[in-house]
Amino acid sequence: MTRSSCTSILIGKAASADGSVMIGRNEDSKAAWPKHLVVHPETTAAEQPLFTSKANGFTLGLPSHALKYTATPEWTYQYGLFEEAGINSAGVAMSATESAYANARVLGADPFVEAGITEEAMVTVVLPFIASAREGVERLGRIVSEHGTGEANGVLFADHDEAWYMEIATGHHWVAQRIPDDAYAIVANQLSIQKVLPESPDFMYDADLFKFAAQNHFWEPGTSFIFRDIFGTTGAFDHTYNTARVWDGQRRLTPSREAHPMADDLPFALQPDRPLFVDDAFSVLGAHFDETPYDPADPAATQKHRFRPISLARTQESHVLQMRQDLPFEIADLHWIAMGVAAQSQFVPFFAGTTATPADYQRGGLPASLDSAYWQYKLASVLMDAHFHHYAHQLEQVQLATHAKLLANIAKADAASKGLAAGDLQALATQASAENAALAKADWQRFTMAMLAESTDMSPLNFSTDDQL
Repeated sequence: MTRSSCTSILIGKAASADGSVMIGRNEDSKAAWPKHLVVHPETTAAEQPLFTSKANGFTLGLPSHALKYTATPEWTYQYGLFEEAGINSAGVAMSATESAYANARVLGADPFVEAGITEEAMVTVVLPFIASAREGVERLGRIVSEHGTGEANGVLFADHDEAWYMEIATGHHWVAQRIPDDAYAIVANQLSIQKVLPESPDFMYDADLFKFAAQNHFWEPGTSFIFRDIFGTTGAFDHTYNTARVWDGQRRLTPSREAHPMADDLPFALQPDRPLFVDDAFSVLGAHFDETPYDPADPAATQKHRFRPISLARTQESHVLQMRQDLPFEIADLHWIAMGVAAQSQFVPFFAGTTATPADYQRGGLPASLDSAYWQYKLASVLMDAHFHHYAHQLEQVQLATHAKLLANIAKADAASKGLAAGDLQALATQASAENAALAKADWQRFTMAMLAESTDMSPLNFSTDDQL
């Protein structure tokens, strides 16, 4: 199992309306491949645990103490864990990974390592053991430098102060950049970090990065070190598959900036035209070139399959990890998750302090079964696909109305959290998370059943007859 088509967003605390640091990503692989949402408790092992990957045999000794964290694993462990995203009890968020592509020159000099760390293992062996976003980059960076990696990836980290984007390009070489507080970044399956400033605290990289590039004549010392140009790719595939997605996200958040969907000079980090809310991140992750000639869901679009959209049928789940300020950890940090296709689903917030998730978020596999949150939202998505344009307005209305209810429930929990002890905060987080899931489930069940009833009269086997006969 490999991933190949995610889209990511990172938002700095001064770019958001409420001071939140946010990271988010669409997890794209298969159109029917269920995900679960779980909570791993804090643990202390008597002996050092050893992690062994079912995906490729990668092994790593782990610290004996692991923090509590949320995660979104696969429905089956046959191909490995793929925990993908979560928030730990130290207030650190991680999302892994944004699959990327390096050029043949750099891979020839530093090939991938078959039994190195890959996406499947990253959240599991990093997130429970870090106390800041920087520590996340440092820990994963050490693992890559010492053990190698089997693929090129981008990894997102956040805490209450910083968001970091890390790019692992070759078997052992990587770089990471801190997202400016007043900016955001959108990434779409390309190596995207541009100019690396070696002396700046806003960058981290492996110890041999510059030596590797110079000795192999990929970079001339004394000139600017443009990571994207040295390690990345540029070509027709990028223009069709990757670049246009970045353009689609940037045109939403910075509409004042004019650009072309196939431009090679789109900036990595960009200031938004206005302060951003969490639903702006949802809008980007659910985007499909809406109101442009490239929208595959618009019957009137003239170039609807020219570019690959951000939101597509292969999205298994979409998440935004929101690190809010001035609240206890248990309530401050929100793991928003939309099961299935982001454009046709609902982002539901789970407080990071929750000790459990609803049963239907822990169920679901193949074949499909409607006792699973994944399949409940997927059913609505598939019903809509047959008449997407017809149901577009109703979809928007249910998403907006449900989001308003969820925000009200978050505000209610925030108010109730004042003065509570840690144990009571966990109980509040667990109860409020369950309420959020139930609220969204009820709204979407009504929407789904209404679509089902109405769709029965849209069959191609319908035939109109004269009422006089």
